[in-house]
Amino acid sequence: MPDKTKKPRTLSEKKIGRIRIGFNVLVQIVLILFVVAMVNSFAFKHYARWDFSRDQKYALSDKTKRFLDTLKSKMRITVFFAPNTPITADVQNLLTEYQYAGKGKVDVEHIDPERNLSRAKELFDKYKVVTDESLLVLDYEGRNKTVKASEMADFDQSGMAFGEGPRVTAFKGEQSITSAMMDLVEGKKKTLGYVTGHKEPSLSETSSPITVLKTFIENENIKFQELNLLDLDAIPADVKAVMIVGPQYDFSDREMKLLRDFWDKQGRVLLLLDPAWKTPKLRGFVNELGVKMNDDRLMVFLRDVQARFLGDSPITKRLADARALFLGGTSSLTPEQDRVRAANIRVEPLIQAEKGYFAETDYNTDDQAKLQADAKQNSDVPLTIGAAVEKGGSADQRVQVNSSRLVVVSNATFVQDNAITQDQQGLDFMSGSVNWLLSREQLIGIAPKVPKPLTFSLNEEALRRLRWILLVFIPLVPAVIGTMVWWQRRV
Repeated sequence: MPDKTKKPRTLSEKKIGRIRIGFNVLVQIVLILFVVAMVNSFAFKHYARWDFSRDQKYALSDKTKRFLDTLKSKMRITVFFAPNTPITADVQNLLTEYQYAGKGKVDVEHIDPERNLSRAKELFDKYKVVTDESLLVLDYEGRNKTVKASEMADFDQSGMAFGEGPRVTAFKGEQSITSAMMDLVEGKKKTLGYVTGHKEPSLSETSSPITVLKTFIENENIKFQELNLLDLDAIPADVKAVMIVGPQYDFSDREMKLLRDFWDKQGRVLLLLDPAWKTPKLRGFVNELGVKMNDDRLMVFLRDVQARFLGDSPITKRLADARALFLGGTSSLTPEQDRVRAANIRVEPLIQAEKGYFAETDYNTDDQAKLQADAKQNSDVPLTIGAAVEKGGSADQRVQVNSSRLVVVSNATFVQDNAITQDQQGLDFMSGSVNWLLSREQLIGIAPKVPKPLTFSLNEEALRRLRWILLVFIPLVPAVIGTMVWWQRRV
């Protein structure tokens, strides 16, 4: 019968077993460390950030993100901000978002000019900085531009007389930084012609009623060039788009010929018409392109028109269903796509009045009974007050084709300072229109961030409950816990 008893392992076998176990443990440790390192490396390069804050103060707009995607070289940002500058923390947090969205194309160096004097002096000499104000220096492919702290925020200085510091009323960091980046990357500014000679609002006068609009558009790397068409044989070749704002007198035949020649050569036109002034030749030009400007006024209880933006066009896609107030007289527009389809012209409504408005043809009447009757009869009809026209383009927005473009709005008052400062949507619409006319669709829409204080409104019932919580419930909880602990120890 075979002996089934196990032979004891020799010393050498035990030693080999320990070596094998130790080697397996070592391999497992190395593999775990390798996996941890790979996971960390992958997470460092591929991570996501979410902004769950109430006002999303540092969240970048789609416009900035699309622009950063177009960068071909490194954008270097040097930050010269003293710690006592009111917006230092805001700028630092915002630049962190630029670094994340830039995907390695944005480098940021923070320098405290009060502590790192040698490095600050070196860069001040390099970039020819001659101001003591906190600022950023942007460097791209050998070109540089500065952005001052005063350009990145609006400050309320009213508390200075009482020993208080300046209070930030609006943070415009993204608007200023992205504008400076665009200036560096694009190099030469785009030129927007501004037609004069018909009592349009002046651009050069300090009392101009459209200074806010002028500054806003210039911050997008666009420069204005005033054009008096009577003094020109043709619109200059470097002017890719022209703006006509509220002319009080009609264009002459010669001026209309220049405008039509410009349109036929794939020109771009932004036309804001004030229905209070008779401009039949300009209206005829728009009518030829499939948009009829009606001789009426939109009314409800007031003549100011509350309207919403339609989201079907790249101009207003990011303003879809946003509302804006159009002050002053506004007439209706009738898009007539079928009439101009054969000429390869596309007409698209951009802005519609809210429900309840009606188009009154007898707008000078004081007969309230007639106005009420017309309101009941026509208040359900959709009323367009802004439209876009494109000739020769493609219906597919992904296909870039040279074309003639026109944006027309039957109100020229909403761009004036007293009106456009009430609605950021108006500025965004003008920015979107100008960028669409200049074929810069990827740069449509940034707004300044206005601080919104968190407030609570409590009624009497809520205040009563709060008193019970503070005076009874909160003191009662530790008393109950203490009593339970005492009882347990007593037992």
